[in-house]
Amino acid sequence: MHTPHLDRVHVPSDLKSLTDPELGRLAGELRGEVISTVAQTGGHLGSSLGVVELTVALHAVFDTPRDKLIWDVGHQCYPHKILTGRRDRMHTLRQGGGLSGFTKRAESDYDPFGAAHSSTSISAALGFTVGRDMGQPTGDAVAVIGDGAIGAGMAFEALNAAGAEGRRMFVILNDNEMSIAPPVGALSKYLSGLYASPVGGLHEMAQGIEKALPGPLRDQARRARQLVTGASGGQGTLFEELGFQYIGPIDGHDMTQLLTVLRTARARATGPVLIHACTVKGKGYAPAEGAADCGHGVGKFDVATGAQAKAKPNAPSYTSVFGKTLATLAETDPKIVGITAAMPSGTGMDIFAKAHPARMFDVGIAEQHGVTFAAGLAASGLKPFCAIYSSFLQRGYDQIVHDVALQNLPVRFAIDRAGLVGADGATHAGAFDVGYLSALPNLTVMAAADEAELVHMVATAAAHDSGPIAFRYPRGAGEGVPMPERGTPLEIGKGRVLQEGADVALLSFGAHLGECRKATALLDGQGLSVTLADARFAKPLDHALIRRLARDHRVLMTVEQGAVGGFGAMVLHFLAAEGLLDGNLAIRTMTLPDRFIDQAAPDAMYADAGLTATDIAATAAQAEGVDWTLSTV
Repeated sequence: MHTPHLDRVHVPSDLKSLTDPELGRLAGELRGEVISTVAQTGGHLGSSLGVVELTVALHAVFDTPRDKLIWDVGHQCYPHKILTGRRDRMHTLRQGGGLSGFTKRAESDYDPFGAAHSSTSISAALGFTVGRDMGQPTGDAVAVIGDGAIGAGMAFEALNAAGAEGRRMFVILNDNEMSIAPPVGALSKYLSGLYASPVGGLHEMAQGIEKALPGPLRDQARRARQLVTGASGGQGTLFEELGFQYIGPIDGHDMTQLLTVLRTARARATGPVLIHACTVKGKGYAPAEGAADCGHGVGKFDVATGAQAKAKPNAPSYTSVFGKTLATLAETDPKIVGITAAMPSGTGMDIFAKAHPARMFDVGIAEQHGVTFAAGLAASGLKPFCAIYSSFLQRGYDQIVHDVALQNLPVRFAIDRAGLVGADGATHAGAFDVGYLSALPNLTVMAAADEAELVHMVATAAAHDSGPIAFRYPRGAGEGVPMPERGTPLEIGKGRVLQEGADVALLSFGAHLGECRKATALLDGQGLSVTLADARFAKPLDHALIRRLARDHRVLMTVEQGAVGGFGAMVLHFLAAEGLLDGNLAIRTMTLPDRFIDQAAPDAMYADAGLTATDIAATAAQAEGVDWTLSTV
């Protein structure tokens, strides 16, 4: 690909030597580079293509890394990474040992604040702003936040605080749900002379932008403004009521508009400023622009056609199994309703929504509201299934405690992306839900060992009206086991034994049962007799099963896809309380290590965590007193 302008840019300061028309041509080259890169690696394509011009303009106008550019979520940061000295490593994006798919402080000085969850940027930018005003060596702070993320409660809390502080900082609202037509005539003339004018403040600038538009475009701009702010024409916008100077809406793909507005705002701002830029997700690449999700998350693809290379799985995904099972149950149970937080397809709730559209509620990026909304639905007598990724459910923990568990309301939590998730890395790992849910009174906590067990657990949750219940399951394809026609509710707090043995007991909780099966075969090959059990429940524990395993074996091991302090800790606590920890029993708990694990293929991540079948077998053999290293040579 011919990239004469991009080849001249190694760090953002190199942009200062380019003319404005050259910056426009650079943006075109940068867009092509993003497309060719993601075609090789997969990743967040649409969001990155939508901010190409904005990225170039921000780095051309501001003085990064002294000025702090903070991308909310960070999944739109690929153009930013290319311009900030990481172009030669973009082929490693989202791979083991490679670049993160999000911003990451340890990766570059140009990533001042790490992100992957939404709505944090304005709070962080205010922190940098106060640091600057208290003498720290930092310049202006600029937060770039999307129209979805700005609707979350945390973003509004930050806007309220920043407006009250009244300090100079910048928020760029990247609005890709509303576009405005290209500038013509009076607007272009107005903007061309704006920055050169030595008089006038930002208020006059904001008024002038809208007044300079011809009638139809002025109406469209006003609609865009109302869409985001909720304010009608002639009134101050919501952002202005919160203490921000509001500028916009402007075309986020017009380099002239962007450069003029950003330069003027940087030169004249004295307090907090919000610039409303309208963009198109997937801009400049027809397959992304035409896709239902605008190419939000894609696998490797053919640049010419946009066709993604997808291996056919050997089993249905856990997510689809959940969605289909819930939709089927709801056919005969009109009280079942679904809730998700801006992730209908990611959680399988899109399947439920197609079958029962009036009973599906997408609350947007608002997990706290979603959990309490579900609690209200449960209190009304309905059966809410609240489907949220494990790492996102963390954001609603106080609501789980106060609004659900304390009131013992039968909310059903469907926890997707449990365990390690691959390319999204540590920010999306479902490592902590077992511990943080099992600690709460009234919670029932389950984990599916395979896709068939998930069907039964969805049925169990639907039938469970005596309090809140949660079931967790991983990302990706299932184990390929035979599937039941319908789910059968499980007996609460009862596990199952899949193989009887005399020496070692492996007690698995959740989707690592497959690795435990492999470990059992390895141990059997070394002459060790193994009992393999699936706990099914972390709370309540199957006390009778655990007592029997402890009594009848010399080694008892727990295995889980969660952090220290989860299922294994619950088992240890029970054994200690029962007086079953004695010299005749060797206890081992295998969990994720007490550290965050960077992105890689899931199998490689579990190898890094020490949770492969070989690791499990070696731990069991060593606990039994067998020299595993020598015995397996």
